[in-house]
Amino acid sequence: MCEASAYLIEGQNSTLVMESVDTIEPQEDGIQLVNIFGEQKFLKARIHSLTLVDNKVYLKQIE
Repeated sequence: MCEASAYLIEGQNSTLVMESVDTIEPQEDGIQLVNIFGEQKFLKARIHSLTLVDNKVYLKQIE
């Protein structure tokens, strides 16, 4: 399976915000994450970077 884990970058640290992310949908004022279990989370953030080999998505908060 190719689900990713989403992390929110805060300064020099990154915090796990959701595991098993299947869908990332851009919204007008942020990002909607949906995992394989149907759980959803909206963050006022943008994609900072992706590491596809490690299945990680890094997000940075929008101010």
